Amino acid sequence: MARTEFGRTVRHWRERVSPEAVGLPTGGQRRAAGLRREELALLAGISVDYVTRLEQGRAVHPSEQVVEALGRALRLSGAEREHLFNVAGLVPPGRDMVPAHISASVHRLLDRLTGTPVAVYDAAWTLLLANPLYAALMGDPSGWRGNERNGVWRNFVSPGSHLRRTPEVQRAFETALVADLRTTSSRYPADQRLRRLVAELRANSDRFAELWDSGAVGRHEASRKTVDHPQVGPLTLDCDVLSVAGSDLRIMIYTAEPDTEDAERLELLGVLGTQALVDS
Repeated sequence: MARTEFGRTVRHWRERVSPEAVGLPTGGQRRAAGLRREELALLAGISVDYVTRLEQGRAVHPSEQVVEALGRALRLSGAEREHLFNVAGLVPPGRDMVPAHISASVHRLLDRLTGTPVAVYDAAWTLLLANPLYAALMGDPSGWRGNERNGVWRNFVSPGSHLRRTPEVQRAFETALVADLRTTSSRYPADQRLRRLVAELRANSDRFAELWDSGAVGRHEASRKTVDHPQVGPLTLDCDVLSVAGSDLRIMIYTAEPDTEDAERLELLGVLGTQALVDS
């Protein structure tokens, strides 16, 4: 019964969300209003087959991460998110866990910044949401799973960023990133996922382990960055990180100085990124 209720709830909320409301194109014939299963799967970062099995009650025990991702994709309110956890047979994450809920106001903010690369990270630097222009600039994150969605992991274990840094700047960046994660770990000592992330980082990166053991505490700050983009060439952009009061979320925003070649290239990237999405 609980599994049936969870699937029924997900389907009901999926059907009330319009593609326009979540920034998706509306082309093609639709038999019903709301999101298609494949669209919800794309937004939540899970497979279409799994969404289908969840809605039909054939998938058992969705994980906390899956329920959280579905809640973000469906833009649930705080009360609705709590209900979704309850019908999944899970206890909603408490205040001792790194917050991952994105409020409606933050969603509206992102909706208004379509011409700006924007992403939302949690306090442990796990990517929660990225708009199409951010994906075009930094790489499409829709296929990233597990630790791949964590910025610290991607910097130490699976590098491949388009960002250009000197060795000295890279070392300073790594130190600041580890110090920031240590601060988050001190603030959320009961978060088991965060503890596993730190343990796996230590096991897979000697550089991370060295910095972690140094005991540095601090915060990663915004900076000016150069992105070597394979389509439009280098872009030097300001990267600002905004904190969301009461949630510890980080909103990362890239902007270019007006009337510069960087601004022109960013505008071109917006056109190319949109065309890529339509063509696919």
